[in-house]
Amino acid sequence: MDVAKSTKTIQAANLTTLGKLLHGEELTKEEQESFSKVLARGKYVHEFIQHDVKPDKVDEYIALISKMYPSIANDPENKVNLCGSWQIEIGMQDSFVHIWEYQGYVGHKETKERLKQNKAFQDYQKALLPLLRSRHNQIILEFSFWATSPPKVTNGIYELRTYRLQPGRLLEWETYWKVGLECRRKYCVPVGAWFSQLGDLNTVHHMWCYPDLQARKLTREEAWKEDGWAQTVYKTVRLIDTMQAQILSPLDFSPLR
Repeated sequence: MDVAKSTKTIQAANLTTLGKLLHGEELTKEEQESFSKVLARGKYVHEFIQHDVKPDKVDEYIALISKMYPSIANDPENKVNLCGSWQIEIGMQDSFVHIWEYQGYVGHKETKERLKQNKAFQDYQKALLPLLRSRHNQIILEFSFWATSPPKVTNGIYELRTYRLQPGRLLEWETYWKVGLECRRKYCVPVGAWFSQLGDLNTVHHMWCYPDLQARKLTREEAWKEDGWAQTVYKTVRLIDTMQAQILSPLDFSPLR
């Protein structure tokens, strides 16, 4: 095999895909799969879950998942870890966010199949539904440059930022944002960043942890003083359709809290 020729062919294919993405052109199925491989770490598959709870059922909801979620996460037969569970304090109130980390798509399938046969999980599902106003989930993947934080206790607050990007602009956004991220790392360690693969598409989530809202304010002010951050914001905002910033507080059983 001519290795040099093969390498050039792959590079040319990648450049073609990149060009289409930067100009918002439609990708073939094969190009979409290659695109995900470029952006994603590829080690885990994450599930983003949001439960919107009836206001008068919040305490009952917390009691229910505080028992079930640790049970799922601590079962060694399940190929999944709980990254964290949070209640939204500023934003969509009476709502909760959970992020699960599966051992790939195989781990996702096997865990879901095991839970379907689990009597305790079946009972949990029946008890859960009457407590909710709505619920939705996404399959999300880690960006290749940003691994999700391991379990950590900081006693801080969490900020979840969610951006809906213009279709076909994810790679361009990631290219600019990755550079600007270094300006923020000096002042605040990121918790994680993910892009949607299934569910609501063209969506990016990234999460930060701060001691409190005052610390968040000071951190963001310092980042603006860094060379490159203003340019990053200018280049990325043009690619975003909607932006959302919510403040979360971790639940007592959350591995990240």
